[in-house]
Amino acid sequence: MTGTDTGSRLDAVRQVADAVLYEGYLLYPYRATSSKNRMRWQFGVLGPPDVQRTGGGEEPAMHVQCLLRADDATTVGVSLRFLQLQIRDVQRGGADGMASVERLTVDGRDVYRWDEAVEREIPFGPYRVSDLTGAAVVEPVDVPGGEDVEPVGADARIVRRRRALAAQVAVRAVAVESGVVRVEIAVANTAPDSVQDRDAATQLSFLGAHLLLSVTGGEWISSLDPPPQLASAVATCTNSRCWPVLAGPEGSTDVVLGSPIILYDHPAVAEQSAGALFDSTEIDEILTLRVMTMTPQEKAEARATDPHAATIIDRCDAMSANSLQLLHGVLRDPHAASELPAPGGWKSAADDGATWSDGQDDVRTG
Repeated sequence: MTGTDTGSRLDAVRQVADAVLYEGYLLYPYRATSSKNRMRWQFGVLGPPDVQRTGGGEEPAMHVQCLLRADDATTVGVSLRFLQLQIRDVQRGGADGMASVERLTVDGRDVYRWDEAVEREIPFGPYRVSDLTGAAVVEPVDVPGGEDVEPVGADARIVRRRRALAAQVAVRAVAVESGVVRVEIAVANTAPDSVQDRDAATQLSFLGAHLLLSVTGGEWISSLDPPPQLASAVATCTNSRCWPVLAGPEGSTDVVLGSPIILYDHPAVAEQSAGALFDSTEIDEILTLRVMTMTPQEKAEARATDPHAATIIDRCDAMSANSLQLLHGVLRDPHAASELPAPGGWKSAADDGATWSDGQDDVRTG
């Protein structure tokens, strides 16, 4: 497979990877004042090493191991993807200068203090597998901090601040049998700064961290459904806070998604989904209906909280009855594709093997 082909396949996989990246980023009712949004960043958080001493954050490391059919010409690419916390501070001028406030209202526009995030993707490689079979190749990760100031009106401003992040990625391959290696990738937060509390730890954390692994001239082996002759070798792989699944279309073996959420091979966004909602504890249809019933004031606050929230509110407000009906679900019966569904959408006693879709994952009924 050419580099262009692999790049196209990675682009397709990123739709699913983005769902992992933003899972838990923002929870219904999508408002800064909601208690549900006071504790965010639930998945894939790599905290600074100091939190092991203070207990003020998440563990600093994750690692993934999976099998690969390879020869001397096989190359592996690694991409580390994550969110970098960005504090959005809102300030108003006064007698003593600029002072932080929880909310600004300028020319009818509300702006809340809020923790935003900046998407990051850092590629490594490609590496020849033959070059990885000795000592691990260790790559540094240095993400600069920064501060941006946006004037709002005559006497107010928005200040966005990011702390610098540091980590290392170690990649190696271990021969398992002829033509098969175990690829091992470890990611560790190496922030040198000491932290005093959870908020400080989050500012130095890699959020929603996950891996995209691509291969040219080789094939990844499923960790969930390996060939019988490799089942025992797969069983020797260990994974911590990161789970490898084959990604891309069914049957493809050139991309692995190392996810902090345990998924199945070849995960895909449901075709009925109208867009991200960030809250997988809810069924899309129910969550969309809830958004539709929010008051104008609640919707305005959500829009002022985060641009992603504004997108969700606007999309739900514009959703047609037909689009909403698509979220309600369909009956899929592989044994009687041309037959009409049973009344009410649920399978009848004769419809053995049917599945019910709620617009997200198919689940076995009956």
